[in-house]
Amino acid sequence: MLAYLATKDQFLLDAPEIEDKVRAEVKRKLGHNVGESEYSSWRNSLGNNMFHALNTPSIPGDAGVAIEYRVNGRAFRIDFMLSGKNASGKESLFIIELKQWTDIEFSDLAEHVSTYLGGSKRDTTHPAYQAWSYLSHLKMYNEYIYETDVSVNACAYLHNCTDAKVVNDSRYEEKLREVPVFIKGQSQELRDLISSNIAEGTGTALLERIDTAVIRPSQQLADSVGSMLKGHEEYVLLDEQKTVLEKIIKATNDSLIGQKRVLVINGGPGTGKSVISINALARLTGQRLNARYVTPNAAPRAVFEAKLKKIFGKADIRSLFSGSGSFTETSAESFDTLIVDEAHRLKMKSGMFRNLGENQVKEIINSAHTSVFFIDEAQKVTWADVGEISMIEEQAGLAGALVERLELTSQFRCSGSDDYMAWLDETLGVHPDSNHYFSKDKFDFQIFDNPVELHNMIKEKNKLNNKSRVVAGYCWDWISKNNPKLSDIVISEFNYKATWNLTADGGEWIMSPNSVEEVGCIHTCQGLEVDYVGVIIGRDLIARDGILRTDPSARAKTDKSLSGFKKEFKEDPVAAEIKADEIIRNTYRTLMSRGMKGCYVYFVDPETAAHFKKLLPN
Repeated sequence: MLAYLATKDQFLLDAPEIEDKVRAEVKRKLGHNVGESEYSSWRNSLGNNMFHALNTPSIPGDAGVAIEYRVNGRAFRIDFMLSGKNASGKESLFIIELKQWTDIEFSDLAEHVSTYLGGSKRDTTHPAYQAWSYLSHLKMYNEYIYETDVSVNACAYLHNCTDAKVVNDSRYEEKLREVPVFIKGQSQELRDLISSNIAEGTGTALLERIDTAVIRPSQQLADSVGSMLKGHEEYVLLDEQKTVLEKIIKATNDSLIGQKRVLVINGGPGTGKSVISINALARLTGQRLNARYVTPNAAPRAVFEAKLKKIFGKADIRSLFSGSGSFTETSAESFDTLIVDEAHRLKMKSGMFRNLGENQVKEIINSAHTSVFFIDEAQKVTWADVGEISMIEEQAGLAGALVERLELTSQFRCSGSDDYMAWLDETLGVHPDSNHYFSKDKFDFQIFDNPVELHNMIKEKNKLNNKSRVVAGYCWDWISKNNPKLSDIVISEFNYKATWNLTADGGEWIMSPNSVEEVGCIHTCQGLEVDYVGVIIGRDLIARDGILRTDPSARAKTDKSLSGFKKEFKEDPVAAEIKADEIIRNTYRTLMSRGMKGCYVYFVDPETAAHFKKLLPN
């Protein structure tokens, strides 16, 4: 949806008041309130810098201009677009990503830089990558663009930046070859590039056709994605998993000609929720339906993107994946299907400051014909997690959707040991029931008395296939984040020292070759699996006199999982302690169920180790 639409000549006339005009249109068309910083940025970027860049006869006066274009069904907005025909007479669209940045530094993350955003320095995608992702998305999903072969190109304009050393560094060369970056003083170079793409103006007609086009995968993308999992054993579905997949496909097709559908699929660790999700994404995209894989956790998205990119090639597949907070501004039924993995991690509000939207469950259901929620309520591990079956079904009812609940019961992780998961649930007090015992022949579970020995064992296992990692409860502050020379997790009596997983690996920590030396936490491994997992259990879970207890005060200050506990404790101590207890037990249940073949555990507290040893099967 376009906020502002005009010709270049009209834009030049509007430039003195452009920030007011754009703000009014963003509110009217997109329903979005604009803060003072964004309003000021428009005055600087549009009313000043883009005015001067376009104020030349070399750019046709009747070229189309669009500002703040929100792609239907996507949270992002494209800053500035120009349309017309190129020198060959072909319809042409040119995207300009505008940035206010001044001080820019290198980031440890691939295709990222570090700069000040929202008052603090943060890692963010390189502007060339950001602009490239926009043009890639349009070329893959906008039916008018790919059916009529519109030429789409882009650049980034950092009009306040005076030093291009970082943004034009050779490490970003791959994207810079396709999407150049201009800085302050390079308005003539920007004009030349625009002129080479927009040689003839055609008014706003092309922009309007693009804006009203159907959003669905191109045939090329559908063919590639639809077949990309074939022959990859880790994505093969078994038994009830196949049944659930076919239910998702049928619900999607039914909802396109009938009533909105919501599927709630309940399943514990290792029952195949993520594998079904990725298969459903591939099948639906292969049918040229507009589907997305959604998860509140960044780590599973990053890992699946990395794995599938190896299969799919260089094309941008990130448009197939989305965070759960991306639907606060999405129009109703913008998507055919949204597949929500880890739905227990959904939040009420979205955004960095939890100030956007109303309810992620409600917004997801509103945004799609069919919404699929994979959920395990015993994996809610932070104070803000609100994903529950009852809430999903309530919101589905309010939206007038047909609801179907399905169960995944067969456990394919932990060597298929349903008994191990039952024992773990009982031992942790997550799902107390009758006594269960698991066979050590089926699942390799060991308690170590020395963290060094545990970590060394995981390193040995990892030599086989790079699928073993150490994780821990978040009971140690992340001091190495600001000083990499320091160790985070120190257990002095064994001379054990380790660091939390590095930011350089991002969400791909669990598959990075050197990360076996580091320790992961709940935030970087939930929703993922390894062959062997080593778990260091801190003092937030302790046994005293045969009773397992939790201690929220033992959590690290840098952990945000229990953010909100102190406030609620003042208002209702009993309710706060019950909720914190559940989160801590769920956290260790999740950590101790990441291994497909084995789980090795070290307890910082000796009495707790002795308690668990007594409960082990003979």
